Order: sequence, then C-alpha cells, then structure tokens
Amino acid sequence: MQGSSEFQELKRRFRAWTFPMTVAFLVWYLLYVVMSGWARGFMATKVLGDINVGLIFGLLQFVSTFLIAWAYARHAEKKLDPIADKLRHEVEEKTQ
Repeated sequence: MQGSSEFQELKRRFRAWTFPMTVAFLVWYLLYVVMSGWARGFMATKVLGDINVGLIFGLLQFVSTFLIAWAYARHAEKKLDPIADKLRHEVEEKTQ
C-alpha cells in the first residue's frame, strides 16, 4: 500500500501543507521570543491601558495556534480524508 501512487499523493498533500505551516508558526513563535529578549522597549509599549505589545503578541500565539488547527482540519477534510478513506476501504477489502 505504501508504494501506491494514491498513498504517495496523500503523503505529498500532507507534507505540502504541514511543513510550510510548521515553519511559518516556528518563525512567528521565535520572533516573539527574540523580541521579548532583545526588543523589550517595543514589547513594553503600552497600547491600551496596561495592555502592551508583548501581551498582545503573546495572546496572538494562542489565536494563531487555534487558527492553524482549524485550517488544518479544513484542509484534511477536503484534500486528505477522501484519499485516506479510499485507501482504508481498499486495505479493509484485502484483509477480509
């Protein structure tokens, strides 16, 4: 099954979405960490009352995590699940 063209396509689609998104999120996260260490003045800039840029960036880390999870679920439902379901049915038929 692993050698089939459909399985290879499934892996390609998974990697084509997952790897770039992982890199993008890591860059975003490391930017937050680096700015927290070396751009303290900017991160301490007050935006509204006691809310500063650092707090907003920190909260956006959570927001981006949930957005990525939501986007992946949509991607998987549209692009990965149909192929995976087809492959699963083929394997189940062969094992019966």
